[in-house]
Amino acid sequence: MGTLFMSLSLTHTLTDSKGKRVATRAIFFVTGLAMGLWAALVPYAQLRTGAAAGDLGLLLLCLGGGSLLAMLGSGRLIGHFGCRAIILLAVALFCLLFPALATVSDIRWLAAALFLFGMGIGLVDVAMNVQGSLIEQVSGRPLMSGFHCLYSVGGIAGAGGGSLLLGAGLSPLASTFSAIVLVLVITGASFSELLPFGNHESGPAKPATKARPNFRLILMAVMAMICFMAEGAVLDWGGIFLTQDRGLAVEHAGWGFAVFAITMSLMRLTGDAVVSALGRQRVLIFGSILGIAGYLMVVALPGWNLSLLGFALVGAGAANIVPVLITLAGQEKVMPVNMSVAMVATLGYLGVLGGPAIIGYIAHLSSLAVAFSAVAILFLVITLGAFKLKY
Repeated sequence: MGTLFMSLSLTHTLTDSKGKRVATRAIFFVTGLAMGLWAALVPYAQLRTGAAAGDLGLLLLCLGGGSLLAMLGSGRLIGHFGCRAIILLAVALFCLLFPALATVSDIRWLAAALFLFGMGIGLVDVAMNVQGSLIEQVSGRPLMSGFHCLYSVGGIAGAGGGSLLLGAGLSPLASTFSAIVLVLVITGASFSELLPFGNHESGPAKPATKARPNFRLILMAVMAMICFMAEGAVLDWGGIFLTQDRGLAVEHAGWGFAVFAITMSLMRLTGDAVVSALGRQRVLIFGSILGIAGYLMVVALPGWNLSLLGFALVGAGAANIVPVLITLAGQEKVMPVNMSVAMVATLGYLGVLGGPAIIGYIAHLSSLAVAFSAVAILFLVITLGAFKLKY
C-alpha cells in the first residue's frame, strides 16, 4: 500500500512539462554562473587583500567549508520547505554576497563572506539536483546529464563573461551587479516552475522510522567522491604537472583544465542521448574506463600534447558519471529523494575538498605521476561498482 500511495502521490503532485525542465536547467545555469564569476574575481580579491598563495588557499577552503556545511543539513531542509524555497533562499544569499566578494579588502571579512557564499552554493547545489531527480523520474527519460551540462555552460559564461566585463574596464563591483541582475531575472522567470516540495509527497515526509542508507547508496556516494576527486586533481594539479613534468610554458598551464572542461561539457550536452542508447550501467563502466585510460595516458606517454589528450579523455569519461549516480540515488526507495540525493552529493563533494590535498601528499612522498596513477586505480571502484547497483 505504501508504495502504491507514493506512486499515486507523485502522479498527482508532479507532471512533466517543458516549463519545469527549462526552469531546472536555468537554476543549474545560474549556479554555474555564480561559481564562474567568482573564479574571474579571485585575482582581484588576492590583489585587494594582499593574500599570499597559502592565505588564498585558506580563503578558497572557506568557500568549500561553507558549501559542505550547508549540504550536510540540506536534505531535511528541502524535505520540509521544498526545492523552490531553498533555491530562492540560496540564490538570494549568494546575490547579496557578490558585492562583498568584489569589494572587501580585509581578509578576515572576505573569508566570512566566502563561507556564507559557499553555503548558498551548497544549498542550491543539492536542491537543484533533488528537483532534477524528481523531474527526471516523472518524465520517464534521462535528463540529468543535460541539467549538469547547463551548470558547465554557466561556469564558462560566468568566468568568460566576467573576464570580458573586467577586461572592458568595468570594476569588479559593476561586473557583479551585472551578474546579479541576470541571475535575478532568470530565477524570477523560473519561479512558478520550481517545485514547492522536495520528495514524492506534496508535504514534508513523515517516516515512521529513521531512514538509513543501504549498501547501494553508500557505494554511489563513494563512486561520486572518486569522480569529484578526479575532477579536482585536474583543476588543482593538472597545470603543475604539465609545466613541471611535461615542459609546457607556464602561461599555458590552464590548458589542461580547459580541454577537460570542454570535453566534459560536450559529453554532458549529448549525455541524455548516450544514456538512452547505452543504459546507465554501461555509461558508468565505459566512463570509468575512459577515465583510467586518460590518466594512464597522462602519466605514461611523453609530451604535453599527449597529456592534454589524456586530460580530455578524463573529462569525457567523468562527464556523465555523477549525473547517472544522482539519478540512481533518487530512485532508491530506502530514503526520501531529498535525503538520498543530498547524501550522495554531499559525500561526493568531499572528493573536491579533500582529494587535491591527498594527491598533493602522495606527490610529496613520490611524484605527481604516482598520484595520478592512484586516481586511475580508484576509477576501478566505479567500474566494478557499476555491477552492484540497481537500474
